[in-house]
Amino acid sequence: MAETNKIKFGIFPKMLIAMALIAVVPLAITWYINLQSTTNRIHEHVNQQLDRVADGLVSYVDTWVEMNLRMLQQNSALPQILSMDPSQQNILLKKITDVYNWNYLAFTVDKEGQNIGRSDGKKTKYYGDRHYVQTVLHGASRGQQVLIGKTSGKPSFVLSVPIQEPNKPLQGVLAIAMTIADLSERVTQVKIGETGYAFLVDENGRVIAHQTPEFTKTRKDMSDHPAAVAISKGLEDIIYTNENGVQMVATARKTHYGWYLVAEQTYDDAFSEIDAANRKALILLGATLAFVVLVALLLSRGFSIPIQRLTTISEEISRGKISSQISYTNRKDEIGALARAIDRLSTSIRLAMKRLRQGIKKPATAV
Repeated sequence: MAETNKIKFGIFPKMLIAMALIAVVPLAITWYINLQSTTNRIHEHVNQQLDRVADGLVSYVDTWVEMNLRMLQQNSALPQILSMDPSQQNILLKKITDVYNWNYLAFTVDKEGQNIGRSDGKKTKYYGDRHYVQTVLHGASRGQQVLIGKTSGKPSFVLSVPIQEPNKPLQGVLAIAMTIADLSERVTQVKIGETGYAFLVDENGRVIAHQTPEFTKTRKDMSDHPAAVAISKGLEDIIYTNENGVQMVATARKTHYGWYLVAEQTYDDAFSEIDAANRKALILLGATLAFVVLVALLLSRGFSIPIQRLTTISEEISRGKISSQISYTNRKDEIGALARAIDRLSTSIRLAMKRLRQGIKKPATAV
């Protein structure tokens, strides 16, 4: 009976497990390989998308600054500016602001930092303490500074170049102050996925353009932003956790003129495709496992029940009970062959026992 129980309770679970493993393991391996491939592909796609946004905006910012710088350099070489005569300079300075309407002020400064000419006709003032003036007076080919406009309350960009004839001493500084609304709009209107955005900071890490207006208005110091820190270490693409505990993926680029452009997106948004693919694969695995269990249940019962029955009959035969009806002899598979073999064994034992009984009943012959 112990052997019967072993078969009864052992074959079915083992067969079920075996069939499940045979069906699910290859599928699980395939799922894992595809998941890794999908993950790598999406990681590459996310990085490429952020890089594409960052590179495009950096190119735009550099082109915008370069355009204004070239215009300034060309005007600084004109006779009216070189004259350092305010009556001549003011006419040209006014034309600069008229033609390039994002420039709200064009002005000149002498070597002592005193304002000489102005495009707005207002009273001259001292500019010698301004960073963009000091930079040029100390020999740089350009000066630049992002400031908060006193009237608009919005960031403004001041660009300056030397007033100097070739091979002659420096005469002064030509500068333009311009609004950066168009530049800021171009940066802040960028949308990456559902949560991605870009922002621009100056060489000191202070905001020039950001999705959060308050950051732009106050020129928030973001020099400790992980992306800005990373690029200073030679890294461009990073994954970090922000102050709200949200995991972010970001890329940063340094512009030709020293500013930093950061494009970032929440990790969950960036890699949502991985989660979707993973869910679909897990659903497929679950459905496959359920189907395999059902098929294994049906098939294993088709094998285990006949084997249990034949095992019981064999034990009965071994105990001398040979009158049991042998089932499954008509089956064409291995179970049918086993049933027919047991049937033949039963018949042989029955005949042998019959002959043995006849021999015992026959009287002995006298010698």
